[in-house]
Amino acid sequence: MFPRRTILTGAAAVAAAPTFGQTANLRLPGGPSLRPLAARFADKRGMIVQRVRPPLLETPFEVFADGVFTPNDRFFVRWHWADIPTSIDTRSWSVKLRGAVERPQALSYAALLRLPRTEIAAVNQCSGNSRGLFQPRVAGGEWAHGAMGNARWTGVRLRDVLALVGVRAGAVTVRFGGADQPIVPDGPKFLKSLSIDHALSEDVLIAFGMNGAPLPILNGAPLRLIVPGWFSTYWVKALNDIEVLTGPDDNFWMAKAYKIPANPLADVAPGMKDYPTVPIGRMPPRSFITAPRYGAKLAAGAPLSIEGVAFGGDCGLRSVEVSADGGASWAPATLGQDYGPYSFRRFSAALAAPAARGARTLLARATNVQGVAQPMKPNWNPSGYQRSCVEPVRVEI
Repeated sequence: MFPRRTILTGAAAVAAAPTFGQTANLRLPGGPSLRPLAARFADKRGMIVQRVRPPLLETPFEVFADGVFTPNDRFFVRWHWADIPTSIDTRSWSVKLRGAVERPQALSYAALLRLPRTEIAAVNQCSGNSRGLFQPRVAGGEWAHGAMGNARWTGVRLRDVLALVGVRAGAVTVRFGGADQPIVPDGPKFLKSLSIDHALSEDVLIAFGMNGAPLPILNGAPLRLIVPGWFSTYWVKALNDIEVLTGPDDNFWMAKAYKIPANPLADVAPGMKDYPTVPIGRMPPRSFITAPRYGAKLAAGAPLSIEGVAFGGDCGLRSVEVSADGGASWAPATLGQDYGPYSFRRFSAALAAPAARGARTLLARATNVQGVAQPMKPNWNPSGYQRSCVEPVRVEI
């Protein structure tokens, strides 16, 4: 499935303007909600275009109703700098392994493929997923709920790669870089890091496969870091550099960017200043109703069927509850197949027919195995990060 092969994607496929089709209405409060749909964009189809350069492509929400795993050609895209790889030759690709290691080297793509392989199902979610719903409005990519996706990731464990070079005593942090580059002279190169204990854990991978196929170039081919349970800012794409550090990482993207209020909900009052912050990291649980759709008109007197997807964040999903009366009462939903602690799971519930006609607010609330449940109230912070609240779906009976 993943031979020692050459991935060649012409520069025009990524750099050229997409072919636009219809528009999507993201129903964003406080700002423009219409976005163009790209009928064709570098091995993607039907994606919501938030930005062309660098590519920010959102998965249409209806895709999540089709299955647990997000198809590669509908999987969201987010790059920080516009100078991204437009062609990849795996025959010459390598990853530098350096820093506080015994045997620094450049590990070739072919050599990496010879290591023991593993697969993990995990949700990849942008830190700013659902940012467009923040009120008051905040700056940044105005995503709805489509800056996320779930995939089976095939690769090798990072700890097996680090074992090849021998991590020295005193190592504190492992820093990762990719082939994307700043487009201005003083732009900070995109670098992210993990603690040494996290880097050596069982679930952190260097992936070359996604849903049984090679990684798409826009999703980080030929190699990308997989950090299950953590936001995608750590999932470095086009990985070509791993450096073991003997101290904390003070680069811009760790020390200054991607910081959140230092409380469990990443929540502060609008206008608040000088509050403590920490780097964003673990994901909280989330759930999304995929059927009925927002604004649907449902027949009076008929049982109410609710379906959706949910995940536990940085651990497994324990339960999902649903409500058809705006949270006045809750009923347990049935969970679908478990693909592992970091994956989406389907949920469904059949509720009694509503007694009265009119508007209804449907809710779903996820709780993970650590007992963390989604809050009812949305959080707010000036970066628009880590939204995790119960999301209302309004319908008409």
